Amino acid sequence: MTLRTALLPLCLLAALPSVATAQRGLEARDLATLPRVSSPVLSPDGGRVVFAERTVDYAADKASSALYLRDLRTRDLAPPRRLTPEGWNVNSPAFSPDGGTVYFLSGKGGTQQLYAIPAAGGEPRQLTGFALDIGSYRLSPDGTRIAFSAETFADCADASDGDVFACTKAELDRRENDKTSGVVYDTLFVRHWDTWKDGRRSRLYAAELPAAGAAPAQGAGAIALSQALDGDIPSKPFGSADDYAWAPDGGSVVASVKVAGREEPWSTNFDLYRLDAGGSRPPENLTADNPAWDAGPVFSADGGTLFYRAMARPGFEADRFAVMAMDLASGEVREIAPDWDRSPSGLAPGADGTLYAAAQDTGQYPLFRIDVASGEVAQLVAGGTVSSYQLAGDTLAFTRNSLRSGDVLYTAAPDGANPRQITPTAAERLPEVRFGEYQQFDFRGAGGDTVHGYVVKPWNYREGERYPVAFLIHGGPQGSFGDGWSYRWNPQTYAGQGYAVVMIDFHGSTGYGQAFTDSISGDWGGKPLEDLQKGWAAAQHEFEFLDGDRACALGASYGGYMVNWIAGTWNEPWKCLVNHDGVFDTRSMGYVTEELWFTEWENGGPVYERMEAYEKFNPVRHVDQWRVPMLVVQGEKDYRVPVDQGLMAFTALQRRGIESKLLYFPDENHWVLKPNNSVLWHRTVNDWLKRHLGQ
Repeated sequence: MTLRTALLPLCLLAALPSVATAQRGLEARDLATLPRVSSPVLSPDGGRVVFAERTVDYAADKASSALYLRDLRTRDLAPPRRLTPEGWNVNSPAFSPDGGTVYFLSGKGGTQQLYAIPAAGGEPRQLTGFALDIGSYRLSPDGTRIAFSAETFADCADASDGDVFACTKAELDRRENDKTSGVVYDTLFVRHWDTWKDGRRSRLYAAELPAAGAAPAQGAGAIALSQALDGDIPSKPFGSADDYAWAPDGGSVVASVKVAGREEPWSTNFDLYRLDAGGSRPPENLTADNPAWDAGPVFSADGGTLFYRAMARPGFEADRFAVMAMDLASGEVREIAPDWDRSPSGLAPGADGTLYAAAQDTGQYPLFRIDVASGEVAQLVAGGTVSSYQLAGDTLAFTRNSLRSGDVLYTAAPDGANPRQITPTAAERLPEVRFGEYQQFDFRGAGGDTVHGYVVKPWNYREGERYPVAFLIHGGPQGSFGDGWSYRWNPQTYAGQGYAVVMIDFHGSTGYGQAFTDSISGDWGGKPLEDLQKGWAAAQHEFEFLDGDRACALGASYGGYMVNWIAGTWNEPWKCLVNHDGVFDTRSMGYVTEELWFTEWENGGPVYERMEAYEKFNPVRHVDQWRVPMLVVQGEKDYRVPVDQGLMAFTALQRRGIESKLLYFPDENHWVLKPNNSVLWHRTVNDWLKRHLGQ
C-alpha cells in the first residue's frame, strides 16, 4: 500500500471511488498502517464531537495520534478538522464544562502532561509540569481541577519538598546509575504482563488547574488521594480513567482498587473506595461486603446514586458483571436487570433514569439501554462491535467495527436512530481492497448445545470453486471470535491471501450466557475440543467452498494451547499448525505465570493441591503423538504465557524431527504491537500456510 493511501485524509471521504473497483485482498501492511479512530467525546450540548485518529509512520516503526473536531450542527459535507498541531502525539481528549476548551495528554515536552486548546482552534497551553508522566486523568465537574494517576514510590509520600513526583524521578535516576543490578523481592508480583515490578504503584492525586497565563501546576501542589491504599489505580495492565469518577459535587472521587497484600496475584477482590478530594479524610470502602470484583463507578446526575458493575465469585476474572445501584445516603445496594444474562464492559448514565451499556451478545457487541427502575433492557445499536460510546445533549456518539472494518465513528439520536457516519470505513480508506464476505452459522455442539461460528470467504471467491482454510481458534479462553475487527488476529488478512476462514465460539466463549462461559473451567480439552470438531464438520457440510483436505489450524494464548492439545489428540485434518504464545505444559504454567487467579480458578486451586486437574488436559503428555508441522511464535516479554512455554514446544518438535519453525520476538509481549513486527508476523504465518496449503 502506498503512503498516500495509508494517510488518506478525511476530507477525501466524499470523493472516494466505488469499492467495486477493488482488485486485491487485505494485506498485512494495510492492517498495520490503517488509521485508527478512537476516544470520541461530545461537547456538553452534544453539538460537537472530538476524536483521536492514529496514523503510522511505517519507516520509523512508530505511531502517533491527533485530535479532530466535527461540528454536528452543520449539514454540509465539511470534514472533521484537525484540532491539535502537526508533530504532536496526543490522547485522552475531554471537553471543559462550557464546551470552549478541549483537554488532552501529550508527551511533547518529554513527559506526558495535560494540555488545553481552544475548541475553536489555536495553540495548546501546558497545564501541568510534573516530573513524571500523567497516566490518566479526570476533569472535575466544575472544570477547575483534575484527578490524575502517576506511578510513585510509597517512600516519596514524605518528600521534604512535598513533591512526590520529583522524589520518585530522583530515585529512578539513582537506580539507573547504580553499579549493582540485583533486585530483591519478598512478595509477588515479581513481574506483571510485560513489566518487572520496581516498587512503584499507580496512585491517584488531585491538582488545581492554573489560571489563564499562569505557569503549569507543579508537583508540590498536588494532593494525594489514594496514598493509604496499597493498590494500583487504574488497575494494571489494562485499567484506565474508567476505573475512577468524580462525584457531581466535586467533593470526592470513587475508585476501583484491589488492596490484597501478598494475595494480590491470586485475588480478584477489587473494591470501590470513596476518596476525599481534599485529602483530609481516610478512604472509605463502599463495597467491603463483596469479596469479588467491583468496577467502573459512575454517578447519577444528582450524585445520590452510584452505578457500577460487580462480579459475585472471588478469584474468577470472567464472571458475569452484574449492573448495580448503590444509594449513597443509605448504603442500600440492588442489582439492576438481574435477568439479563450478559456482562457489560462499562456503564454511562443516560437521561430519564437510564443507563447505556455495551456487551457481547451471540457473536456481536451491541449497545443497550437499561431502565434503572424496571431493569428492562433494549438494544439500541446492533451489528458488529460497539467499542466506545458517549451521550451528551441530544446526541449519542459511538464507534463501531466489524469483520469488514476497523472502528468508524457515528453520531445518532439518543435512541440510536438516524446514525450519521463521521469517519471512513476500511473499504473507503482502501478502495483497491476487496474484503471477504462473511456469515454466522450454528450447529449442535457438546451436550447438544447450540454453538455459533463465523465463516469468511476469500477475497477472490468464485461460485463453484473450493478454497483452502485457515481454522482460527480464539484465546481467553473466555473470549470470542465474533463480528469485530482485530489488529492482531484478523480473518480478513487470511481471506486477503485467498483462504477461507472458519472460527468457532466453543464452550467457554463469552456473549452466550454465563453458564456457557463457565463450562470451560476445568474442561479445557473436553467440550471446547468437541465443539471445534463438530463445528469443523458442520462448516464443511454447510459451505461447499471449504476444502477440508487443505486446512491449517491457528491460535494464540488459549488458542495456542488448543493447537498444542490438538497436535496430540486431533491432528488428522491439519496440514499445518500455528501456535502463538500457547500453553505447552499446564503444570509449569501454574508456577511461571503472574496472575495466579487465572490458572487456579481454571484448575480448581494451586498446582500443589490440584495436580491431577492440571495434568488432565496437559499437552505435554501427548507429544509422542505429534506429527503435524508447526510454527511456534513467542514474545520474550510475555509474562502471561512466558517464553519457556514456546521454547518447550519448539524443542519437542525439533527433538521429534517434525518440520517446525520458531518466530521469536525479544521486544514483544503477549501481543505483537510494533508495525514492522506485525508485518513480519503475518508474512511468516502466511508463508507457512502457503508452504503447506499450496496457495
